[in-house]
Amino acid sequence: MSVPQFGRPEPGREYPDRPAAFVVVEHAGKLALVRVTLANGGERIDLPGGGLEHGESAGEAAARECGEEAGLRVEIQHRITCADHFFVNDSGRSHNTRGQFFSGRLVGEAPELKVEEDHALVWLEPLEALRSLSREAHAWAVASWLRGARD
Repeated sequence: MSVPQFGRPEPGREYPDRPAAFVVVEHAGKLALVRVTLANGGERIDLPGGGLEHGESAGEAAARECGEEAGLRVEIQHRITCADHFFVNDSGRSHNTRGQFFSGRLVGEAPELKVEEDHALVWLEPLEALRSLSREAHAWAVASWLRGARD
């Protein structure tokens, strides 16, 4: 399977590979997204997720990150797809995010898991989510989810 590459690398900048996992959580016809407040005052909209920690599976990382960023406890169901994305984070670190995207079932709210103060949970209808997501790879994963894709 060919993995699509999104984003444009900035000339002269290194983009080391960084394994990451994200989750599409649907509840009552809406998708869980996170609004990330940036240090420069801007914001971006992402799927919940992030980098894998040492010894962690992609599914475990997706569930953990959903708790840390959105305060939601989820059960990972299946992998939807994979997609890579050249990315520069808010602190200026760049990497090629090697993302795995999963569908997840909402188990419940878990505010005690939320630790990322610059992330806020937002619920959007799927088409609004497609228009709002900041990273092309995330929008592509939601489109794959809408089409019923599974790896």
